[in-house]
Amino acid sequence: MQDSLFSNDAPPLEPKRARGVQPAPVSDEDQALAAALSPHVHLGTSTWSYPGWQGLVWAGRHSEATLSRTGLPAYSAQPLLRAVGIDRGFYKPLAASEFQRHAEQVPRGFRFTVKAPSLVSDPLLRSEDGRGQQPNPLFLDPTAALQDFIAPAYEGLGASIGALVFQISPLPGSMLARMNEQFDRLHALLLALPKPPAGVLCVEVRDAAWLTRDLADLLRDTGATYCLGLHPKLPPLAEQLPLLRALWPGPMVARWNLNRLHGAYGYEEAEKKYGEFSEMLDPDPETRAELARVIRGTAGAGQDCFVTISNKAEGSAPLSVRALAQAVVHA
Repeated sequence: MQDSLFSNDAPPLEPKRARGVQPAPVSDEDQALAAALSPHVHLGTSTWSYPGWQGLVWAGRHSEATLSRTGLPAYSAQPLLRAVGIDRGFYKPLAASEFQRHAEQVPRGFRFTVKAPSLVSDPLLRSEDGRGQQPNPLFLDPTAALQDFIAPAYEGLGASIGALVFQISPLPGSMLARMNEQFDRLHALLLALPKPPAGVLCVEVRDAAWLTRDLADLLRDTGATYCLGLHPKLPPLAEQLPLLRALWPGPMVARWNLNRLHGAYGYEEAEKKYGEFSEMLDPDPETRAELARVIRGTAGAGQDCFVTISNKAEGSAPLSVRALAQAVVHA
């Protein structure tokens, strides 16, 4: 008897299901939008491991651990997502091999925005609950920065570097009272670091006391730039732009961290409200329009733009990226 597998009346075989994390289908609108964006524009999210992005970034449901480990290729297959942040190294320095593993999973032209480890960007040593306590002897230390951040990132990421960010945590009052010392310390750090093989070194702050002509002068002198920090601890975007203009011509780096309506310490509140980060619950069209204007001007002059957006900016970072791309293209 003929095996039923080969008989004419046998049911057709189901197509083999793809294994692993697969990208969500890309709409024609997103394809067209991505094609209209300048190649100088690199938009992305602050990281990539959220299960709630099913249907937006991923085709199926996956655990956070799975997405963290194997989701980056699917993320980078989305044409609007041309960049991503690596924040994990803030808590523990990453080896060159870890950076290289990330770089090998993304297409050519994709860029990474990476935060420096807290061991060199925190003025105070943190306790187990994350609070700053004693002065950090390695704060903005050039040797530690080179060994634990710059050298591994340069070796592992190479041409995939977008922005390497020294996000300087809030300063205690005793250091705010001696800002000249902090500027000198930052100047010495940036002068000591070799230039990246791609992208840019930049500085993001959490105290408005940094936002002076002195910061612009030292950044220009060292070839670094300022990272626009969209966070309630800082003045609104429009009030940070004079510093970026003082560094013109040059690239643009922005990290949209937290919606201003949540206040300076509103991360937990935002996380509870936004749930799985699948909806834009607190749209901020004013900030988006201002960002889009700066992106258009910067990219139009042939300069690179590296913009990463947190879920806590509007509720869903992939939707924020799409909306920002629309604002850039359809001005």
